[in-house]
Amino acid sequence: MDPRKGEASDMRIGIIGAGNIGGNLTRRLTALGHDVSVANSRGPHTLTDLAEETGATPVHAGDAARGAEVVVVTIPLKAVPDLPSGLFDEATEGVAVIDTNNYYPRQRDGRIAAIEDEGLTESRWIERQLGHPVVKAFNGTYAQDILDRHRPAGAPDRLAVPVAGDDEAAKRKVRALIEELGFDTVDAGGIDDSWRQQPDTPVYGLRAGTEEVTKALAEASPTRAPDFRG
Repeated sequence: MDPRKGEASDMRIGIIGAGNIGGNLTRRLTALGHDVSVANSRGPHTLTDLAEETGATPVHAGDAARGAEVVVVTIPLKAVPDLPSGLFDEATEGVAVIDTNNYYPRQRDGRIAAIEDEGLTESRWIERQLGHPVVKAFNGTYAQDILDRHRPAGAPDRLAVPVAGDDEAAKRKVRALIEELGFDTVDAGGIDDSWRQQPDTPVYGLRAGTEEVTKALAEASPTRAPDFRG
């Protein structure tokens, strides 16, 4: 038995997206004792194996936020506008929404004018689609590290995750959850500052502690690299 199980509060968490990040967050969060509902684009019947492995509840995307205190949106960025309207209507008051997404215009998402022409950060654009504030985290984290690289607080090799968001209460909730998952956190500012952790920045994919992550955020350039422009 996992010695941590039972120590965590029984927070209700919805995860929309059961790919690498979503699947591994489902595995870790259920192991910590949270009540997890998980959804994907293909329907609950395709999540039977993950549900049996973890004890998570497979649901339709429109039901993932019902009663949730935290919702993780971890689907391809181009699919965010297709999520059901009123997604958070039945979530708890003050629900924190974690955005793990990245904009890959050439590889996957196509050109998004609001990002390219208006200069919106990826997460600000996602907020507009969802109609709800988000907290950006895990977008530059290797999915396997969620399973393999978590460490107790104070461990010398504990990794740090940058976290950006405008809603300070939601950000605190998300940072506490990430700490519980076994990672330190670094406050990366508001959503308009979240370009510092977008693809091709120094912190993106960086496996390091708080000092190095803080330094990498400070060294980021706001100019989007050609490979990440549509």
